[in-house]
Amino acid sequence: MKIFKTSILAISIISVGLLFFSSCKKDEMVPPTIDFTTGAGYTSADAHIALNTAFKIGVDAKRTEEKDDLKTFIVTRSYDGAAATTVDNVTLTTAQAAEFTKDYNLTTRNMAGTEKYTFTVTNKDGLVTTKNITITVP
Repeated sequence: MKIFKTSILAISIISVGLLFFSSCKKDEMVPPTIDFTTGAGYTSADAHIALNTAFKIGVDAKRTEEKDDLKTFIVTRSYDGAAATTVDNVTLTTAQAAEFTKDYNLTTRNMAGTEKYTFTVTNKDGLVTTKNITITVP
């Protein structure tokens, strides 16, 4: 009888352990996404834009896994291949953890050359996604 109780106890412990471990989801480590807003009034790809002209880039960053909240969104700009400067640096709130959407109203400089805009989102696991748009000013 003592062996029977010990066997039942061991089987119960193993069963609970297996149930616990099989119910855990593994983090797939999928980086967040960034999409550019398309449509009238938006620049969503590399483009040629005249000197001193206003344009708009819309971004939509999303987490790819339920528990991997977005943490930061950074925009930088580089002129003619020089060092980048920060245009925007956002620490995302709990309300923005699943999705961050923003329009950037920009103006080309009054000089011919290239302007490279880099958009970077980071999630809580430290996974990073970066996308660029290069504006050529003739």
